[in-house]
Amino acid sequence: MSVELPVLKPGDFASDQDVRWCPGCGDYSILAQMKKMLPTLGISREQTVFISGIGCSSRFPYYMNTYGLHSIHGRAPAFATGLKSTRPDLSVWVITGDGDGLSIGGNHLLHAIRRNIDINIILFNNSIYGLTKGQYSPTSAVGKITKSTPAGSIDHPLRPLTVAIAAEATFVARSVDFHIKHLGETLKKAAEHRGTSFVEVYQNCNVFNDGQWSYMTDKETKDDNVLVLEAGKPMVFGKDGNKGLRLNGFQPQVVEIGKDCELDEILVHDPTVADPTTAFLLTRLQYPRFPEPIGVIRDVDRPTYDFMINDQIEAAVESSGEGNLQDLFTRGDTWTVD
Repeated sequence: MSVELPVLKPGDFASDQDVRWCPGCGDYSILAQMKKMLPTLGISREQTVFISGIGCSSRFPYYMNTYGLHSIHGRAPAFATGLKSTRPDLSVWVITGDGDGLSIGGNHLLHAIRRNIDINIILFNNSIYGLTKGQYSPTSAVGKITKSTPAGSIDHPLRPLTVAIAAEATFVARSVDFHIKHLGETLKKAAEHRGTSFVEVYQNCNVFNDGQWSYMTDKETKDDNVLVLEAGKPMVFGKDGNKGLRLNGFQPQVVEIGKDCELDEILVHDPTVADPTTAFLLTRLQYPRFPEPIGVIRDVDRPTYDFMINDQIEAAVESSGEGNLQDLFTRGDTWTVD
């Protein structure tokens, strides 16, 4: 007998906990769009799990009326891998930050992505350590002055999406906390992808790194600095829609349509291309030389880790029976020491 699920609303996904982020923090926007998006998936709260590590972003599970796990620093992808492998029926979300996910958690993040386990990883990037009060993070720019780099950071920053593409991610996207409609749409596309979806969200820390992404959010500048990616459409941007991206060999060029070239010479976006070369190129576009892309950069199909591991288990049980731990412990190269 089938049971009809109740129609859920955004408020149904809100927990009874007071949201304790700094007033004006970009995390509020991500939380709001997540709660608006989840009811559209038709998945019950009981089948939804949020897993986080450590940091401001990692308070997220407390604010969701779903199952959740506040795990240890940088290890949320490992917890999510274990959960999804044993409960493939669950919708599993990993909430992390640029510090939690790319510093101590870089190894776990990398391997979750390459395995293509069917989880959704949302990385909040504010280019600063917020919870520990303003030290530089793995995405902070060279020369960034913080409490831990008073003479300016000498570290070369990581680019999260470039790392994801290098790890053969099957779904890679970016959005901005300020662009709320786009953010909600991007989260939904991530949820609908089968495999690891990796979404970087540019998020403002108005206390320790205010205005980090202002060039992408200010009305006067955003149109010239943001490239909104849409599948099947040319990569056009600018206030007047007269700028575009063209390839000269493997080198991207910003051109003026009608002056430097015609519209049919502009690169057309196709996130489903199996070869990651163009997707990798898009992750390298960086302000101020280029507009920075938002939207789905890559979306391809590949078998998922959770499906394959459970397929192996079923095959083993079918061929050899259930088995037991005692037999496993005493089989093979064992001996008795008197």
